[in-house]
Amino acid sequence: MDFVLHPVEVRVLGALLEKEITTPEYYPLSLNALVNACNQKSNRDPVVNYDDDLVEQALRSLREKNLLLSITGAGSRVQKYGHRISERLNLGRPDLAVLCELMLRGPQTVGELRTHAARMHSFDDLEQVQHVLDRSPELFVKLERRPGEKECRYAQLLSELPPAQTEASSAAPAPAAPAAPRHDRITALEAEVATLRVDVNELREQLAGFKKQFE
Repeated sequence: MDFVLHPVEVRVLGALLEKEITTPEYYPLSLNALVNACNQKSNRDPVVNYDDDLVEQALRSLREKNLLLSITGAGSRVQKYGHRISERLNLGRPDLAVLCELMLRGPQTVGELRTHAARMHSFDDLEQVQHVLDRSPELFVKLERRPGEKECRYAQLLSELPPAQTEASSAAPAPAAPAAPRHDRITALEAEVATLRVDVNELREQLAGFKKQFE
């Protein structure tokens, strides 16, 4: 890919893609509708509170990256917006559904992706989702499993991943040093006991000499 997106651009582009697939009758979107789509509380992680200025700034940047369409309908003075992500990346519906979910909800497991993407494309099984993820390594990355997680998650690569995700392995506790063999531990204990016996004998001799001074 010849572009890297800011997180706000990812949310704006993901919202446009989602609405084109799920509610095509209301697509393309006006600025007001797009702001509401970015800020909606369902199917979003994290939930945000963008204002018009921030979304307009993202729209200008997306236009410069050739990822945005500006449309003025016949008889309407309201400018509307559409995306060009499918055109730029040459993606089909299954790929777009997975990509859109990762753009709007962040990293997810294969099972979560199948469930959440069902409103845009129905996957018969987890293998179909996995196939989409595996065939586009330039778009999707497998994150290292974090402590306490049973499954690995996947993220989109349209934007740079934060260090907490790209360096997930560094947060894992370092493996404990292997325990010394039992034989070595016993030998060390025996040597320590022998040293203590020598110290005790020396103390006894010193104490005996001290007592003789008062006899």
